Order: sequence, then structure tokens, then C-alpha cells
Amino acid sequence: MSPARRCSRTACRRPAIATLTYVYGDQTAVLGPLATYAEPHAYDLCEEHSERLSAPRGWEVMRLAPDPDALGPSTDDLLALADAVREAARPAPTPPPVSAVPGRLASGGRATGSDDSGPDRPGHPAPETGRRGHLRVLRPLPD
Repeated sequence: MSPARRCSRTACRRPAIATLTYVYGDQTAVLGPLATYAEPHAYDLCEEHSERLSAPRGWEVMRLAPDPDALGPSTDDLLALADAVREAARPAPTPPPVSAVPGRLASGGRATGSDDSGPDRPGHPAPETGRRGHLRVLRPLPD
């Protein structure tokens, strides 16, 4: 969903400020403040198109004035923003130290407990190389 909805009129690229809905039973076109969510049978209109709105013959146009309190951020919005700022300001937790168990990776990417690991030294696991993601293969320890 884009942060700003556009006018529903063809070839109009201006931001929407009002929502038009039709009440067919009452033959009324209702033009009100921009709805929170886009609805399939409602039309978002820019300022120019909302001012020039005309309804079909015999229909009434009802223009709802926007609530001035609803234009600014609500208390819930401000509290959510404050919580997000507090969460971002917290220091990241430090990972626990890596144990020095033979065959496990140390922080440098080499297996601990082995000096020259490799296939030419039986009994010592080869160092794991490549990208260190969040998953890795643990090979069985030699007997």
C-alpha cells in the first residue's frame, strides 16, 4: 500500500483528500474525509475534483465536514511513535560467548582445538568456510 493514495479520476495524479460513496437506496452521494482504508466501491478524490463534484439528476450530495481533531496525529499514534523510539534506542543484546569445545566454530570461523585442520590431518575437522548465515552444518565429532 502506498503511503499517499491518489485521486481516482482518470489521468489525475494529485493526492486524494476526500472519499466519495454512493447510497443507492437514498439516492445520495456522500463526500466525506479520506477513508482510512481504500474501499472497492468508494472513490478517492483530490481537492479539485471534490469541489467540482456533481451527482446524477435527482440525487442529493451530502458533504461531510472533516473533523479538525482527526487531522492531526492521535494520542495512540504518538504513543506508538514514542515506543518505537525507545525500542530503537535500547542497546542490542550481546551474544553469549562461544565455548571452546573442539570441533565447534570460534568467532574467527576456525574450529577450536585444532591448529592445522584439514583432510590431510585425520581426526581434525576441516574449517568451515563461506558465508556465515544464521544456519550452519555441524559435522559429527570424530570418535
